[in-house]
Amino acid sequence: MQIRDSVDGFPRAAYSGGMISEFQELSDKIDQLAEMVLVLRRENAQLRQSNVNLAVETMDYRRRLSEASERVAALLQHIPPLQGESGAETQPEKEDAQ
Repeated sequence: MQIRDSVDGFPRAAYSGGMISEFQELSDKIDQLAEMVLVLRRENAQLRQSNVNLAVETMDYRRRLSEASERVAALLQHIPPLQGESGAETQPEKEDAQ
Protein backbone atom coordinates (compact mmCIF):
# COMPACT_ATOMS: atom_id res chain seq x y z
CA MET A 1 0.00 0.00 0.00
CA GLN A 2 1.32 3.38 -0.94
CA ILE A 3 1.69 6.00 1.78
CA ARG A 4 1.26 9.67 1.00
CA ASP A 5 1.73 12.79 3.06
CA SER A 6 -1.36 14.73 4.01
CA VAL A 7 -1.84 18.43 4.40
CA ASP A 8 -1.29 18.18 8.15
CA GLY A 9 1.99 16.32 7.66
CA PHE A 10 0.83 12.95 8.93
CA PRO A 11 1.25 10.04 6.54
CA ARG A 12 -1.95 8.61 5.10
CA ALA A 13 -2.61 5.43 3.18
CA ALA A 14 -3.69 5.92 -0.41
CA TYR A 15 -7.35 5.24 -1.13
CA SER A 16 -7.95 1.78 -2.48
CA GLY A 17 -10.10 1.18 -5.52
CA GLY A 18 -12.74 -0.37 -3.28
CA MET A 19 -12.93 2.71 -1.12
CA ILE A 20 -13.30 4.94 -4.17
CA SER A 21 -16.19 2.80 -5.43
CA GLU A 22 -17.80 3.03 -1.97
CA PHE A 23 -17.49 6.82 -2.13
CA GLN A 24 -19.08 6.77 -5.58
CA GLU A 25 -21.96 4.58 -4.33
CA LEU A 26 -22.46 6.92 -1.39
CA SER A 27 -22.39 9.92 -3.72
CA ASP A 28 -24.98 8.26 -5.99
CA LYS A 29 -27.24 7.54 -3.03
CA ILE A 30 -26.94 11.14 -1.86
CA ASP A 31 -27.91 12.31 -5.36
CA GLN A 32 -30.92 9.97 -5.33
CA LEU A 33 -31.92 11.23 -1.90
CA ALA A 34 -31.64 14.86 -3.03
CA GLU A 35 -33.82 14.12 -6.08
CA MET A 36 -36.37 12.33 -3.90
CA VAL A 37 -36.48 15.33 -1.55
CA LEU A 38 -37.22 17.63 -4.51
CA VAL A 39 -39.96 15.31 -5.80
CA LEU A 40 -41.54 15.05 -2.35
CA ARG A 41 -41.42 18.84 -1.88
CA ARG A 42 -43.20 19.35 -5.20
CA GLU A 43 -45.78 16.72 -4.30
CA ASN A 44 -46.26 18.30 -0.87
CA ALA A 45 -46.84 21.72 -2.46
CA GLN A 46 -49.40 20.21 -4.85
CA LEU A 47 -51.18 18.44 -2.00
CA ARG A 48 -51.29 21.62 0.05
CA GLN A 49 -52.82 23.49 -2.89
CA SER A 50 -55.36 20.70 -3.41
CA ASN A 51 -56.22 20.88 0.27
CA VAL A 52 -56.82 24.64 0.02
CA ASN A 53 -58.97 24.15 -3.08
CA LEU A 54 -61.04 21.45 -1.38
CA ALA A 55 -61.51 23.62 1.72
CA VAL A 56 -62.81 26.48 -0.45
CA GLU A 57 -65.09 24.07 -2.32
CA THR A 58 -66.43 22.68 0.97
CA MET A 59 -67.16 26.18 2.25
CA ASP A 60 -69.05 26.94 -0.96
CA TYR A 61 -71.12 23.74 -0.66
CA ARG A 62 -71.95 24.52 2.97
CA ARG A 63 -73.03 28.05 2.04
CA ARG A 64 -75.21 26.74 -0.78
CA LEU A 65 -76.75 24.10 1.49
CA SER A 66 -77.54 26.74 4.11
CA GLU A 67 -79.15 28.99 1.49
CA ALA A 68 -81.22 26.08 0.17
CA SER A 69 -82.35 25.19 3.71
CA GLU A 70 -83.43 28.79 4.30
CA ARG A 71 -85.42 28.81 1.04
CA VAL A 72 -87.14 25.52 1.92
CA ALA A 73 -88.00 26.83 5.40
CA ALA A 74 -89.44 30.01 3.86
CA LEU A 75 -91.52 27.99 1.40
CA LEU A 76 -92.84 25.72 4.15
CA GLN A 77 -94.11 28.77 6.05
CA HIS A 78 -96.19 29.81 3.03
CA ILE A 79 -97.88 26.43 2.57
CA PRO A 80 -101.33 26.40 4.19
CA PRO A 81 -102.17 23.46 6.47
CA LEU A 82 -104.29 20.65 5.03
CA GLN A 83 -108.03 20.77 5.71
CA GLY A 84 -109.02 18.86 8.81
CA GLU A 85 -105.57 19.24 10.27
CA SER A 86 -105.66 21.09 13.55
CA GLY A 87 -102.02 20.87 14.42
CA ALA A 88 -102.36 17.50 16.13
CA GLU A 89 -101.94 14.34 14.15
CA THR A 90 -105.09 12.32 13.65
CA GLN A 91 -105.01 8.60 14.34
CA PRO A 92 -105.72 6.42 11.31
CA GLU A 93 -108.86 4.34 11.57
CA LYS A 94 -108.36 0.68 12.32
CA GLU A 95 -109.80 -1.79 9.86
CA ASP A 96 -111.92 -4.66 11.10
CA ALA A 97 -110.17 -7.94 10.46
CA GLN A 98 -112.48 -10.82 9.55
